[in-house]
Amino acid sequence: MPVPAPIPVPPQRDVPAAETSPAAGHAADLTVLVIEDDPASGITGPELSAAAGTRVRIRTARNLTEAGRLLTDDVDCILLDLALPVPTAGTGTGSPFASGGGGDHRPDPAPHRAEELAVLTHVLRIAPLHAVLVLTARDDAELAAEAVRVGAQDYLFRGELDARVLSRAIRYAVERKRADIAQHQLTESGLRAQENARLERGLLPTPLLEGSDLSFAARYRPGRSRALLGGDFYDTVRTPDGTVHAMIGDVCGHGPDEAALGVELRIAWRALTLAGLCGDRLLSTLQQVLEHERQSEEVFATLCTVDIAPDGRRAGLCLAGHPAPLLARHGRPARLLPYEDGGPALGLLPHARWPRRQVELGGEWSLMMYTDGLIEGRVGAGSSQRLGQDGMVAMVNSRLEQGLAGEELLEAAVTEVRERHGGELTDDVAVLLLGRDPERIRRRGRSAPRPGPASTASVSASAQRPPL
Repeated sequence: MPVPAPIPVPPQRDVPAAETSPAAGHAADLTVLVIEDDPASGITGPELSAAAGTRVRIRTARNLTEAGRLLTDDVDCILLDLALPVPTAGTGTGSPFASGGGGDHRPDPAPHRAEELAVLTHVLRIAPLHAVLVLTARDDAELAAEAVRVGAQDYLFRGELDARVLSRAIRYAVERKRADIAQHQLTESGLRAQENARLERGLLPTPLLEGSDLSFAARYRPGRSRALLGGDFYDTVRTPDGTVHAMIGDVCGHGPDEAALGVELRIAWRALTLAGLCGDRLLSTLQQVLEHERQSEEVFATLCTVDIAPDGRRAGLCLAGHPAPLLARHGRPARLLPYEDGGPALGLLPHARWPRRQVELGGEWSLMMYTDGLIEGRVGAGSSQRLGQDGMVAMVNSRLEQGLAGEELLEAAVTEVRERHGGELTDDVAVLLLGRDPERIRRRGRSAPRPGPASTASVSASAQRPPL
């Protein structure tokens, strides 16, 4: 193979420390890996440093096998002699980057250019995260365009190259590669976020309250960063006999496995409820589901279920290690429902029982069900004191005195808990609010159109998928 002509460079000079120090306003140091079989080609660090205004460290490899050993994560740019031979199959490069873990999928060269660009495609495969500049003794515009299309940052003709042009090409190549990687990662991250959002949003429940006079509102905040779904879960359905069933639960832990288990328990609860199960039979069956689906025997879930009679005045309450709901009646302060007769969390005792307590709701009321993420927030930034159930009751009563209800009440409560905590809560938070307002029911009855033969009962206006 003919020896390439040396790159003409200006006379060497010492580079003052002020020129190479990032603190002096110059760019960061660069490390360049030169891959060519002629170590005397004239490419040296001092000349490039002088032209670039920053220190340029040069590593030289005579072949691709040697380059694989010198290619480390501190290399910023690769200068590649396009005339180098490609190692035969099975020789390997020894490069830690040979897996191509950067996710950079480049097009194959055109068939008539494949052999000429074989060394470039090989280097791009083993160094997907590095900027690559091609060096060649041929001034071939078509080959240059194909090299850039395949993945090189630039195509440099030795006959027109000096230290200043080369240093500028290296700097631009490094910055373009960094921008390409950042854009690629941003695009992939955005696509993953969109897919995860669609998946998790599809797993959130849509209440089945068609024909019910009860109002519904919910808030959900997962503790995991950048997640839509956590280990908390809830659901509400109305069975054909007019009974409204509501449930809220919490799987211990905060990861994706806990979120998946929460979805499984919610779907199982809805199916079992629509099949007619209630109370202890329902919770016993859910425990069997949890025992079969959990990742380890240490995983458990707390649960609270209520079944509200068709007239909306009475409800059955079952607690499985879960905080008791909060009941606010017209003209009275909110209070916690009795919880002394609750059973253990699902998954703790193999033959547990969960008694069902009868609760009188009255004619006008609001029932708030929640997970412990709401009451475990701190009462002040830097404080070790938790809000607790008593603090939550006082907070809700203050908001009720302001005349808040429904969506406004939940939003104000969750916002205040976050503000007291001093930022985002670390635990998942789910809050569910059901209510009965006789005056609202009368207004809806007067404004509702007379049902025809093919008409169906209206759906409560707020019985929709809750906002996050």
